[in-house]
Amino acid sequence: MADTLKQRPVYSNIHVTDIVTYRLPPAGWVSILHRASGALMFLLLPFVVWLFDVSLTSEVSYERFTSAFIAGIGFLPGWFIKLVTLGLIWAYLLHFIAGLRHLWMDATHSVSLAQGRSSAMVTLVSSSVLTVLLAAKLFGLF
Repeated sequence: MADTLKQRPVYSNIHVTDIVTYRLPPAGWVSILHRASGALMFLLLPFVVWLFDVSLTSEVSYERFTSAFIAGIGFLPGWFIKLVTLGLIWAYLLHFIAGLRHLWMDATHSVSLAQGRSSAMVTLVSSSVLTVLLAAKLFGLF
């Protein structure tokens, strides 16, 4: 009788040494990146408030705003300011698109594995493409 019983699979958490070889599905990447982008936007909120304030206060402050991307701010060079801004752009786009994905899944009750995989890929690809396009604009390629 013991030979006829089917062995049930055992699921356990991955160990720290398995992180390098563990293959996370696209929905898992979106979940992690959604949290990371939210944290990044929260941490960069003072920078965003400063950018908003300097860009709208006056014409002189707007000139200071635009020169920050060329000459830099204090000891930080302009390329670094552009890189931080690009990180903020990526965080916003991924967080926004992933949020729309979650709202759509909640509204339509689309919780199948195939739908989750495809919507995660759409989220990753669309946020990446938009980030690359805005990076090209930010760094003056067009």
